[in-house]
Amino acid sequence: MLDLTWFKGKNVLVTGHTGFKGSWLCKILIDAGAKVTGYSLEAPTNPNLFALCEVEDEMNSVIGDIRDREHLMQIFDEVQPEIVMHLAAQPIVRDSYKDPVYTYETNVMGTVNICEAVRQHPCVKSFLNVTTDKVYHNNEWEWGYRENEPLDGYDPYSNSKSCSELVTHSYINSFYCDMNVAVSTARAGNVIGGGDFANDRIIPDSVRAAIKGEDIIVRNPHSTRPYQHVLEPLQMYLMIVKEQYEDASKAGFYNIGPDECDCVTTGDLVDLFVKSWGDGLKWINKSDGGPHEANFLKLDCSKVKRVFGWQPRWHVEEAIQKTVEWSKVYATGGDVPGCMEKQIREFFA
Repeated sequence: MLDLTWFKGKNVLVTGHTGFKGSWLCKILIDAGAKVTGYSLEAPTNPNLFALCEVEDEMNSVIGDIRDREHLMQIFDEVQPEIVMHLAAQPIVRDSYKDPVYTYETNVMGTVNICEAVRQHPCVKSFLNVTTDKVYHNNEWEWGYRENEPLDGYDPYSNSKSCSELVTHSYINSFYCDMNVAVSTARAGNVIGGGDFANDRIIPDSVRAAIKGEDIIVRNPHSTRPYQHVLEPLQMYLMIVKEQYEDASKAGFYNIGPDECDCVTTGDLVDLFVKSWGDGLKWINKSDGGPHEANFLKLDCSKVKRVFGWQPRWHVEEAIQKTVEWSKVYATGGDVPGCMEKQIREFFA
């Protein structure tokens, strides 16, 4: 397991810190004693986890657009970060069909801007670009994609993340190879956990329906995805930036996903949610004829396990239970930061 005390006093910049993953990540880093700066747009939803987890007063939270290179450079100049973790993105597949230009501007040029900021600031010793499992050309086959498979996402979101990977690869080959900075990308699967209020995601949709006492609408119950609790990839992101900081040979391109047993259909996932929530909750199959989304997607995570000795900690059923636990605390006006601290302690114990 990762020793979080290593981050005490480290100067870390996180883009996308007001989002779902970013809020959990900042909570972990702040509790570990890191000096955290966040760079992001305002939280994308209302309610939002960033406000609920009460970390804003414990960090340097900068509201800014990753497309604004001049402002981003100014923050790098002021902060002089030694670790950079790039999570800022337009992350919703369906939204990418509605506004592809914004999606590409954010996910591609945003990556160019962060890569350029890292290039111009030798203070950065460890840089991680977080992408997605959807970067691969998806053949809908049954085995997991490996890091050397072709990159060619189908929809504007997935394709823009493929481009984000390629931008990073080019900067590594063209610039970073002559600098004292270690750079990796992390391709993570679908994450679940307390505090995700996004639209068009199955677990947030399920939580909203459960709180209202309504049936859960499932668009595609037969699609298979690699689901994991949000703390799983965050632990691995932190492990990568730590290990490559100390040994640049650990830098690379990594899939981060659950074991084979946790690649489940959406219908099976919602079955687990309904069982954990109780209260007579149920779901119905109701396709809305929306745009193309992949039906079958798995990752081969043998590389990250081999290099870092990593193993997933919580299987999908426990991940659902932790999500339900958080959601019921939130729904009843309970102590959300306390619940998050408890789950972080349990996970990293």
